[in-house]
Amino acid sequence: MKLSILLRHFCLPEMILFHDMIKSKSYVCIVFCLIAAFGIGLIHANPANCLTTKIAPAEFKYFLEKRLNTKNAELNSSAHSPVIYYHSIISSFYGKYDFKPLWTLDTGLTPQAEQLVRSIEEAGLDGLISEDYHLSRIRTLIADFKEAMLQRQSFDPQKQADLELLLTDAFLLFSYHLLSGRVMPNAVDSTWLFFNPVSDISLILNSNAYSSRIESFFEGLRPAHAAYYRLRNVLQLYIGIQKKGGWPSIPPGPSLRIGDTDDRVDKIRKRLIVTKDIDPSARSVKPYEFDESLMKGVQQFQNRHGIEPDGVVGLSTQKAMNVAVEDRIRQIELNLERWRWIPRDLGYRYILVNIADYSLVVVENQTTVLEMRVVVGKAYRRTPVFSEKMKYLVLNPFWNIPVKIAVEDKLPIIRKNPLYLTQQHIKVFENWSEDAPEINPVIINWYQVNPSHFPYRLRQEPGPSNALGRIKFMFPNKFSVYLHDTPQRGLFKRASRDFSSGCIRIEKPVELAKYLLQNDPQWPNQKIMETIESGVTTVVRIKEPIPVHLLYWTAWVTEMGTVHFGNDIYDRDPPLSRALKAKLKDTFHYISAENLPGLRAKN
Repeated sequence: MKLSILLRHFCLPEMILFHDMIKSKSYVCIVFCLIAAFGIGLIHANPANCLTTKIAPAEFKYFLEKRLNTKNAELNSSAHSPVIYYHSIISSFYGKYDFKPLWTLDTGLTPQAEQLVRSIEEAGLDGLISEDYHLSRIRTLIADFKEAMLQRQSFDPQKQADLELLLTDAFLLFSYHLLSGRVMPNAVDSTWLFFNPVSDISLILNSNAYSSRIESFFEGLRPAHAAYYRLRNVLQLYIGIQKKGGWPSIPPGPSLRIGDTDDRVDKIRKRLIVTKDIDPSARSVKPYEFDESLMKGVQQFQNRHGIEPDGVVGLSTQKAMNVAVEDRIRQIELNLERWRWIPRDLGYRYILVNIADYSLVVVENQTTVLEMRVVVGKAYRRTPVFSEKMKYLVLNPFWNIPVKIAVEDKLPIIRKNPLYLTQQHIKVFENWSEDAPEINPVIINWYQVNPSHFPYRLRQEPGPSNALGRIKFMFPNKFSVYLHDTPQRGLFKRASRDFSSGCIRIEKPVELAKYLLQNDPQWPNQKIMETIESGVTTVVRIKEPIPVHLLYWTAWVTEMGTVHFGNDIYDRDPPLSRALKAKLKDTFHYISAENLPGLRAKN
C-alpha cells in the first residue's frame, strides 16, 4: 500500500505529520514512518484490537514467560521447542505488555493471525520460502488449537505459548525479508554497495501493525517499484508453465534458418509458443519448415535473452531455449531479492544502468524519457554496484589514464610500437602532481618500467581518438567510475557489451548532455554543440544534480510487459542462489539484529 493511499484512507493529522517528515528523510526513516503511521491509523480505526485489551490466562502467561526467559541457545537445542530468531526483541516486547497474547484468544485465532498465516503461505509469490517462517509447525499448532475449540476443550497453554512466539517471529521475519531481503548483499557479493538495511526491527512490533489488516501491511513493505511487481507477476506466469510441464527441449544439431526443413523445427515452434514468442494461431501448415513467422519468433526470443537477433537458431540460441523453466523461475526469484536490497525511493528523476542488460535509462516522474545501450566492465574489471549523484559533465575531456590500465594495457603496446603515444595524442608527465613537467617519451626506456615502478602519468588529449570521446559525465565516487562517450561506436551494435575497464561507455552522450542541461539557460543545445566542435575542455556544472544508480539484474520485465533474461556476466547469480537455498538457521547471521550495525533491539 502506497503512503498516499494510507493518507487518504485514514485522513489523520498524525499521517500528515509523517508525510511531512518523509519528504526530508532517508529510506529507513521512510519505511518506519510508514510503519508507525500505519499502526497509529489502526489504533484510531479499531482501538478494541490493541494488545492491552486482551486478557492473558495465568497458565499461558506462565509458559510464555518461561519460554522467553530461557536462553535462546537452550531453547533451540530442544526438539520440542520452537526456534525463535528474534528472541531478545520478542522477549522485551511481551515483557513490556505483561505477556499478553497477540494472536490467540480464548475463542480462537484472531483474524490477524489468519491473515498472517495466509501471507506466509504465499511467500513464494515474492520468491521467498514459506518454511522460513515456521509454517509447518504453525499449521500443526493451529490444527491442534482448532480441534480443541471444536471439542470445547481448553488449548494446551504450552502449545499456545509456542504458537504465539512462532507467529510473532514469523511476522518479524517476513516483514524484514520484504523490507531488506532474506540475504545480506555483501555476504554473497562484496562489490554490491547498494543497500539500505532496516535500522531497528523492534519498531515493527512497537508500531502495533499486528493489530489489523496484516496483508495490507505487508503490501506496504514490498518494494514500491512497478518493476518489482511486473517481475512478481511473471514469476507466477512461469510457475504456471512449470505446472503444465514446461517446454520441449531442442535436440542438438546444425544451425537452422528460414527456408530450412528439419524435424527440430516443429519443436522450436512449440517451444516459442509456450513463452508467447509466437502466437499460437501462427502454426504453420508445414510444421517442419522454418518459415518467416518462425524467424520473427526466434528474433523475439533472441532479443529477450541478449542474443544477436539474426533469426538463426544457432548454438547460443539452442542453449538458451533449453534452459529449464525451473532455472528461469530461479533467475526471477534472485532478481526479486535484488529489488529488496535497494531503496524504495530512487528519486523523482534518475539515471539507472542495468549492468547485465548493457542498458541505461533516464526516468522522470516514473516515465522513461531517454534510453540507450552501454558498454560495461569486463569480467575481471567489473563495473561496481552503487549510487551517487551526477554533479557535472566535461566537454572535450582529457583522459588521465589510470595506472592499472597504463601498466596492463598500454605498456605492452608502447614497447612494441614506439610511435603509439604520439599517434594516440598521449602526453607523458613526470608524476601525478598537477604541475608535473611533461617528458618526451622517446627518452624513457620503457623496458625498465614495470608494474612496481611506473611513476609517469599518461594523459590523452581531447580529440577524435580520445578514449572518453567528446563528453564524460561525473558522479564522484571512490571507484573513479563515470559515464562517457567513445570513438568505438561499433561496439554498441553487439549483443554482449562487456569490453570496458569498469567505466560505462554510453551510446547517446550528446542526447544525455542536452537532457541534463535543458533547464540551464546558459547552455542551449547550440552552445553545447559549438563547444564540442571547438575542442576546448570545458567543465559544466549540473544545476540539479541527478542520482545515478548502477545496478545488476539478470531478469527484468519492460514497461510493455516483456520478460528479459540477461547473461550473468559477472557470475553473481550462483552465490546468491546458494544463499537463498540455505536453511535460514544456517544463514541468519547475515541479517540478525546482533550482527548488523544499527540493527539492534531496544531492550
